[in-house]
Amino acid sequence: MSDGFRHHHLLGIADLDRDDVNQILDAAESFIEVSRRPVRKVPTLRGKTLINMFFEASTRTRTSFELAGKRLSADVVNISASGSSVSKGESLLDTCKTLEAMRPDLVVIRHSASGAPHFVANQIGCSVINGGDGSHEHPTQALLDAFAIRKSLGTLSGLKVAIIGDITHSRVARSNAALLKLFGSEVRFCAPYTLMPTGAETLGVRVFHDLASALEGADVIMLLRIQRERLEGPLVPSMREYSRQYGVSQRHLALANPRAIVMHPGPMNRGVEINSALADSERSVILDQVEAGVAVRMAVLYLLAKELRVQTARQAASDAG
Repeated sequence: MSDGFRHHHLLGIADLDRDDVNQILDAAESFIEVSRRPVRKVPTLRGKTLINMFFEASTRTRTSFELAGKRLSADVVNISASGSSVSKGESLLDTCKTLEAMRPDLVVIRHSASGAPHFVANQIGCSVINGGDGSHEHPTQALLDAFAIRKSLGTLSGLKVAIIGDITHSRVARSNAALLKLFGSEVRFCAPYTLMPTGAETLGVRVFHDLASALEGADVIMLLRIQRERLEGPLVPSMREYSRQYGVSQRHLALANPRAIVMHPGPMNRGVEINSALADSERSVILDQVEAGVAVRMAVLYLLAKELRVQTARQAASDAG
């Protein structure tokens, strides 16, 4: 494994290889320990500025990036669409130029348009992190999910992972599929026909429409909520009917591997895709995912800032020469 992190941005899992993923997860192991100390702060990013640009509502991702930056001693600025000039009609391009003039070191962006973080990365010189773009990718969510899986099961290789729910609108499903494929695990997408994207098989996954078949022998059960805010028209008869066909409860665990863990990226719709007893059971690692989110995002910020320092030093040496 290379000592350095070779990326300037984190825009998608597709840009990473196994060594990159392991480097991030290994760094996150040390930051978990930092987050459990009485004083949860280290000076690693002192003097650096992190801007969180969230044009979509978020609790877990935004809060964990804010905590990650502050625990690394960075100066953290949060911008939401409602509180920015975007609400006055400013274009994303002009927002980028404004931010660039403020000279931040790291920018996290969540946007409803797929590809928005890539656009921003092409406009500004600092490191850009994709905090979720449309239905495209959510790389740090996949990384924290991988951290929780590795912590619980000891490996990311050779697993059977069933991802169940609104696959069509899920950037989480796409990023997880890309990451787990790097380690040779089998990813299963399970959803009604109306919530399964056309050509899902091209992502290298197995497609199921029957819940019992998807759960058979699964090591990981990952539930996704119905993203009502993205639905166009009635793609499911009702939440009640969806829950009857695709909701997972403790009785379904008999179909899976005896060591299977249950995951959810949140927010949960209890009683729809997952019942409360299962969400709160010892097989659930949902709160472990939340804890991992801060540590993994600390690792990403640290590694990108470290690479930024290396590039700056190289440029300075080149200019001096």
